[in-house]
Formats: sequence, C-alpha cells, structure tokens
Amino acid sequence: MRLIPLLTAVVVAASLYLLVIERDSLMAFARGENPQSLTETVGRPEETSTEIVEKVAENRIGVVVLRSESRAIDSAVILRGQTRAARQVEVRAETSATVISEPLRNGAQVKTGDLLCQLAPGTRMAAMLEARARLSEARSRVPEAEARLDEARARLKEAQINNNASRKLAEGGYVSDTRLAATQASERAAIAGIASAETGLQTTSAGIESAVAAVASAQKEIDRLTITAPFDGLLESDTAELGSLMQPGSLCATVIQLDTIKVVGFVPETQVNRIQVGAMAGAQLAAGQRVQGRVTFLSRSADPTTRTFEVQITVSNADLAIRDGQTADIAISAPGERAHKLPQSSLTLNNDGQLGVRVVNQDQIVAFYPVKFLRDESDGVWVTGLPDVADVIVVGQDFVVEGVPVAPTYREAAQ
Repeated sequence: MRLIPLLTAVVVAASLYLLVIERDSLMAFARGENPQSLTETVGRPEETSTEIVEKVAENRIGVVVLRSESRAIDSAVILRGQTRAARQVEVRAETSATVISEPLRNGAQVKTGDLLCQLAPGTRMAAMLEARARLSEARSRVPEAEARLDEARARLKEAQINNNASRKLAEGGYVSDTRLAATQASERAAIAGIASAETGLQTTSAGIESAVAAVASAQKEIDRLTITAPFDGLLESDTAELGSLMQPGSLCATVIQLDTIKVVGFVPETQVNRIQVGAMAGAQLAAGQRVQGRVTFLSRSADPTTRTFEVQITVSNADLAIRDGQTADIAISAPGERAHKLPQSSLTLNNDGQLGVRVVNQDQIVAFYPVKFLRDESDGVWVTGLPDVADVIVVGQDFVVEGVPVAPTYREAAQ
C-alpha cells in the first residue's frame, strides 16, 4: 500500500476542516492573534452587545454598494430595417406596336394619367371602322325581323278565328271534316311561323351583341396604344425609347411613389406581442435623418426561414428627402414599465445559471434577485425584477454568495 496518496488525503481533509469549520480561528492565527481570544472575548458575560457586534463585523467581507431606485421607462422594441416606397409598379405594354413618343427620363415627376408611351396605331383604326359598320348593319335588320314577327302573329290570329268558326259549324253539321282539318292545319302553321320569326329576331339581336363586342374590342386595342401613369410619382427608369418595338409584357417605365414612404423591419417572435398597429414609432436612417410615424401593418404570418414577422411604419415624405432602400434603425414604442439602470458589470449568475444581481438587505446580508434584461445603453443597462429601492453590489459581487454577511460601502450613482 502506498503511503503518499494516503498522507495527501489526510492533509487535504485537514486543510478543508480548517478552512470551513475553523475559519475564524485560522484567520485569527494568520493575523498573529490568539485563536481562542475571539471566542473567549465574545463569550465573556461582562462584554456589551455593541462590542460583540463590532468584533463580528471585523470578519465581514467588504463590498461596494449602489443604492438604485426604479424609474419608469418606455420599453421600446428595437429593430433594424430599411425604407420602402409606398407604391411601385412596372408599367408594361399590353399589345404589339412601335413606340412613337419621345421618352421621358428617369427622375421626372408624373401625374396620374400622364402619357408615358404612345404606340403606333397601325391598322387598328380600320378595324374599328369595320366593326362599327357591322354593328350598323346588324341594327338595320331589327325592323325587318320585328315586321316578320308581327306578320306571323297576325296570321296566327286569322287562323285561330277560322278554326273556331269551322269547329262551331262542324258541330251543327254545316262544314265538312275536311274543311275543319284544313283550318286546324293553318293554325298550326301560323304558330310555327311565329316561332320562326322569333328565332330570326333573336338571331338579329345576337348579331347586334356580337357587333357591339367587336367594337369594344377594337376600342380596347386602340386604348392600349396609350400607356399612362397609374398614380402620381417619380420615374425610376427611362420610358421606352422612340422606335422601340413593344410586345405584350414589354416594360414601358417604372413609377414609384415616395411622398409617403414605409419603413419596414422584421420583429422576432419573442417580441411580436409587444407591438400594436397604430403604435408610435421612430427611425434613424443611415444618413442621420430621424423620422416618425405609426405602425400600419404587422404580419400575421412568420417568415418560414427567419421566424420573424414583418412590420411596416408609414412616414410622411412630402419633400422626397427619404429614398427607397435606405437602412434604418427602428424603435417602436411599447407599454412602459419601471426598471433600474445599473452598471453592466453588476450583472452576475447564480449557481443555477440565472442572470441577476446581488443586493444587500436591511440586515446587511447578501440576497440574489433574478432580473430581466430590457436594453443597454452606453452608461449602463436597464433591468427589471428588483424592488423599487435596492442596494445593489457593484464591486465584490462575485466573491460573495446569498446569505453571507457583508460590510457595505455605499457609492453615489454618478461615480
């Protein structure tokens, strides 16, 4: 059996006993005092309680404490995003033709209905005249069809009168069966004639509707030759060049609206419930501009990749100083709460890994409070979870644990 490990274990056990059980005696021995003097002194009946407290206080650990009072702050949600034009559209051709108008250059302001691209009419005017002629022809057939229908109805009425007379005479034996059968046949023929006349009138009406549709189609094709601005805005690109051949879907121009602009950001799912539509918001652009507006849109569906929700802030931009696509730091106001502003170095972790701070209570005993981090600034951090007034340990908090008596030294908040 080896003696060295056994001796080492004995030495370690003795050291732990002295450090834990006989700590006061060991510290007294290190200071050159009699290890029994503190116990004997404390135990003397003739010694006052004040003297006992003073001697016990000599063994407390010294810490620096900051007395902090909670303050009401606006708990803003901080995001990063970019500006986006309120409206942007690519105006494209709907027909094939050659551009015959002079181009407008990018940056030009346009109003609703302003001409962007004018296309050559080609044979479209002739097609319109042909469609109108067919419409006139179809309409001219209406009186004839109506006359035929009136004639058929008159014949039917005559046939019905003859048939009724023949039937009554036949009952008295004054008309032969052959004569009665002939009048009945005439009545049936008159009914068929009415059906034929009505069909002819319907055919004429269908021809008119077809001609009207042809005229509307020709007019629509002519209207497509003129491409106009859909709203007030700026040209982001030149319009199509003179002589360019446009096909359906060819780009004429890109128009953007910037007099009202949106600041778009993406909020994480942990913060989305703190934002409300209509809340005040501000943003600082990369160029240094500061703008204010209100939240006008909060997405109900998260981005499948980032698990964030889009939020839009509408901002007035009457002078067009803000451009589309600028980077912005966004702050959206949320319901305020009371918080403490502490040095960042005062934050620590307990044995369970919880973020918090160590404070000194009224009995000068260390206590640990878990805190919730709100936001950080250049001179400190804002946290919640503490009483309205708390003595926070800012120096020495990592050398004490909960329940340890300390000797606090108070520091002013400005130090």
